[in-house]
Amino acid sequence: MDSLITAAARALAAGDLLGVLKRVGLRDDAPALALRGIAMAQLGDFARAKALLQSAARAFGPREAVARARCVVAEAEIALVSRDLGWPPKALDVARATLEEHGDWVNAAHARHLEVRRLLLIGRLDEAEHALAALDPAPFPPASRAAYELAVAGIAMRRIRVKAARAALARAERAARQAGIPALMAEVESASLVLNTPAARLIEHGKEQFIRLEEVEAVLESGTLVVDACRHVVRSDDTVVSLARRPVLFALARALGEAWPGDLSRDALVKRAFRAKHADESHRARLRVEIGRLRAELRSLASVSATARGFALASRRAGEVVVLAPPVDDQHAAVIAFLADGQSWSSSALALAVGASPRTVQRALESLAIAGKAQSYGRGRARRWMTAPVLGFTTTLLLPGPLPSD
Repeated sequence: MDSLITAAARALAAGDLLGVLKRVGLRDDAPALALRGIAMAQLGDFARAKALLQSAARAFGPREAVARARCVVAEAEIALVSRDLGWPPKALDVARATLEEHGDWVNAAHARHLEVRRLLLIGRLDEAEHALAALDPAPFPPASRAAYELAVAGIAMRRIRVKAARAALARAERAARQAGIPALMAEVESASLVLNTPAARLIEHGKEQFIRLEEVEAVLESGTLVVDACRHVVRSDDTVVSLARRPVLFALARALGEAWPGDLSRDALVKRAFRAKHADESHRARLRVEIGRLRAELRSLASVSATARGFALASRRAGEVVVLAPPVDDQHAAVIAFLADGQSWSSSALALAVGASPRTVQRALESLAIAGKAQSYGRGRARRWMTAPVLGFTTTLLLPGPLPSD
């Protein structure tokens, strides 16, 4: 490796992107193409970066398997940042195995971090934890240790384990400062803000207030009956009843939870659950059927009793009933949460992340665009969607993922 390539690699490790381009910007050999591709990716020109890395992978000879694998890892990172979730993860697995086989443990660990971040993004927390458990961060350089701790913190926040998340972020901050890379320090700082901004709305006794993730954890551990509108479950302590696939039942549970300790009239329940402007006998008959189904679902946690004017919800284990709602209450809250990360998304990537059909996500995006909450650019497969971040709020609870007891 010649001196210019060595100097450019050192500049890249230090975060000096202009220094990289200054040294290899006019060269077209394989190492130079790879370094330029990584630098262009960090500067935000993902299309150019991807093309450069693919050219570099082709330019490396058959005996340079490690170099080609590093190009694949870099391309996988571009795919993750640009939210190209359809990028084949098996290619990253093969590259990681090649790097491990040749003793390049640092880049192999980076490939594992990318795998964990992708799994975390699409809500597969168990798989992310399993992948992360295969890594020992002790021998990593500071930048890799920071990436590892960011992944640990991300999983802890999604599991709503605030103490573990704070500890991981503190370790990530120390490692990022040791690495001296401004972009990495900014990423750690951005992740830390999630713990200090409102994460949900607590509705209790007819009043609501914004609460942080730490307070959400306290509510979930208090033994209170919680109607969780962030994940569409009803829970108390370790008992969780999911109503995610029963939207009518959850709408009834939430309406009754918001009315607690009082009751709610039949007409009001019909409007909330069936979205009917006027309640007739057919709606009331259906309401009786759905209330019976709700009783059966919640029999271990709560009772649903009839009153003179409607129905009331009561906890079997604790006196209190609260509703935990997203900070932004919108029909398409999950889509808004992903768009609010500041990245541009394709509808297919959103469908994979949200866990819905592409057509459902397309309809949601069209509705958000009409309401001025989302905007798109490009056409066809190149079309991407964005929205402004929801200032002052964290969208952690809007993203898919199991509760701590799952």
